[in-house]
Amino acid sequence: MSVQEKSAFGDAATGDTIAAVSSGTGGAVAVIRLSGPAAGEVIAALAGRRPEPRRAALARLRHPVSGEALDQGLVLWFPAPHSATGEDMAELQIHGGRAVMAAVLGAVLAVPGVRPAERGEFTRRAFLNGRMDLTEAEGLADLIGAETEAQRRLAFAHAFGHLGQQVEDWRHRLIRAMALVEAGIDFADEDDVPAQARALARPEVEALLAELVHALSDRRGAMVREGAVVAIAGLPNAGKSSLINALAARDVAIVSDEPGTTRDLLEIALDLDGHKVTLVDTAGLRQAEGKVEAEGIRRARARIAQADLVLWVHDAAAASAPADRPLNDAGVDVWLVGNKQDKRGESGALKGDWASQSFAVSAREGQGLDQLSHAIGRFVGDRAGEGEHPALIRERHRANAEEAGAHLRVALGGWDDLDDALLAEELRLAARALGRITGAIGVEDLLDVVFREFCIGK
Repeated sequence: MSVQEKSAFGDAATGDTIAAVSSGTGGAVAVIRLSGPAAGEVIAALAGRRPEPRRAALARLRHPVSGEALDQGLVLWFPAPHSATGEDMAELQIHGGRAVMAAVLGAVLAVPGVRPAERGEFTRRAFLNGRMDLTEAEGLADLIGAETEAQRRLAFAHAFGHLGQQVEDWRHRLIRAMALVEAGIDFADEDDVPAQARALARPEVEALLAELVHALSDRRGAMVREGAVVAIAGLPNAGKSSLINALAARDVAIVSDEPGTTRDLLEIALDLDGHKVTLVDTAGLRQAEGKVEAEGIRRARARIAQADLVLWVHDAAAASAPADRPLNDAGVDVWLVGNKQDKRGESGALKGDWASQSFAVSAREGQGLDQLSHAIGRFVGDRAGEGEHPALIRERHRANAEEAGAHLRVALGGWDDLDDALLAEELRLAARALGRITGAIGVEDLLDVVFREFCIGK
């Protein structure tokens, strides 16, 4: 999409200048960003002059109306189009006290034509002015919100073009194949041109479909971005809530000797070996004694079926491990965790042939928790994969890729029967679906959804 087409959507063509604190609060230094046609006027009004482009200048900042000295800081000036948003931009790097930030931002907003920025508006303007595509904007949002090392690596790759480059490669290859098919329309008089053009285009389309199918089958991105779900299950009083408290290193679940204490699902997100893991404490699985407990058990079974890993917690002091697999869903990976080892007469983990791994722990004493925690982290790391980053990490990406694949299947299924115009149309629709991933085509209805994830000043 051209800059002119993007500007027609609104933000980049309003003429407004926006300003916001773009750094966090409580630090020694704060950054106030401006973007828009009045950015240069603002810094000249506050600092007394406009510095050289892209060179920091120390200046005493004054209120443009009263002349009161507010702070001393660094001023930077980035004239369009060579700026992060593609517009005139400026930055004021000032002391980070709340009163200082409020005073300087108030002085900036006192200049006519300047207003507070909305959530994600700086990044939105960068997109509208062609400085980044939609996947890079989403990657930046993920980078800002990254909680683990794995999330940071994945978000960094997407913020700097990994997915955008892949999608544009797919789209350009489709456009080339479409051009070959359309050659049959343009040279219909030539007997051999249509057949030759189709013959050249088909292998490219087949290869593209195979790549899309492979990318769609790769669920690693969702696991890294959203985290793996680890359900803690077992019979009542096995120590499930004690275990989740011990792994979280704080009291997040109520612990009681009374069976059926846990009625509803309780979830806590942790960083285990650089990977996001959501631990889910579930109700003890037994014959329910009331409607409330029965509903808790129903929810527990439903969550267990959706989990990436289940820790079956067993009271090691009470009896030997169950001889048979305690869960019916054979598709869930289940580990046996023998809890209360401090109360058990003999040492070592309980054995269960149905469990892929077994661990001996004491949630109360902390025994074996480091081993279990690192094992969970390795499990998620193995599932998430290392090295090459997955391409499709959001449901929006996947939905558009699936739509493109559906059009390619129609095209290949009717390759010998469809006339050139209909075949080219299926390829065009596939390319259009891919273009919506990067924002190259038809993104008007997506902008608010994407940029509302950002904070003020980004």
